[in-house]
Amino acid sequence: MNRKTGGVRYLTVDERGEGQRIDNFLLRELKGVPRALVYRLLRRGEVRVNKGRAKAGRRLVEGDVVRIPPLRLTGTEPGTPPGKAVKEIEKSILYEDQLLLILNKPSGLAVHGGSGLSFGVIELLRAARPGEKSLELAHRLDRDTSGCLMLARRRSALRTLHELQRAGRVRKRYLALLQGRWEEERASVKAPLKKNLLRGGERMVTVSAQGKPARTEFRVVRRFREATLVEATLGTGRTHQIRVHAAHLGTPILGDPKYGDEAANRRFRELGLRRLFLHASSLLVPWPDRDEPYRFEAPLPPELEQLLERLDD
Repeated sequence: MNRKTGGVRYLTVDERGEGQRIDNFLLRELKGVPRALVYRLLRRGEVRVNKGRAKAGRRLVEGDVVRIPPLRLTGTEPGTPPGKAVKEIEKSILYEDQLLLILNKPSGLAVHGGSGLSFGVIELLRAARPGEKSLELAHRLDRDTSGCLMLARRRSALRTLHELQRAGRVRKRYLALLQGRWEEERASVKAPLKKNLLRGGERMVTVSAQGKPARTEFRVVRRFREATLVEATLGTGRTHQIRVHAAHLGTPILGDPKYGDEAANRRFRELGLRRLFLHASSLLVPWPDRDEPYRFEAPLPPELEQLLERLDD
């Protein structure tokens, strides 16, 4: 049977797509779409980049806008997100107006489907609001990171949010619990980061002179005997940036299975930490023609608050 995947879609290339070929970008974003169809769309000029035709070998630049035409596929209907998950995601909305939607993303939920996941935040929200055709992610959080996630409800709002982020004007703050006790109050990390693709498609980020510039500011919030709660402010928005910079300091984020310390994670799991302790706690977003910037805050999830109480005891 024929399956229509939706109307025209516009995807803005973020840091993950920087330097990637357009064909590989499409194959990554259009999960389940046959390779032959992707290349046919490119040959026919139906895929546009910044309103112009794009050949398969074109390299994308962060900020490029990719237009994807409506698609018809042969096969079975994809599974629809379960109703319970759709209702839960609506309960996680912190704020919305005509332009923006801010979500307190739960840990363990990806921002979009793919790589073996049938749905993520964006699929759940579109299932909850089938009439909202322009809803798009404005940035990303790791699957295991909770907290403030920005979505745009209009194409104009998406462009504005990307422009503000490229200019470094959106202030993003995170709370992270680090292994070990800090004696200093602050730390500034300026260490370039390089993405590496491991066998099996897993991404691993390392500090490397060949990487892209990255800056993170850390400030101590609370000290415990074997851990330190810090606030991290991003100067750049690289993949896994806070996690890699924290590990680079010798104090990785607790609960981090990729960059953390296995023995420390095991000890804190016994205290109830069964996830990455990284939470996007607040956003400050200036807006054109608005006197005051938007300010959004997402409280720590109960399981993280309870862990801090146990550490206090």
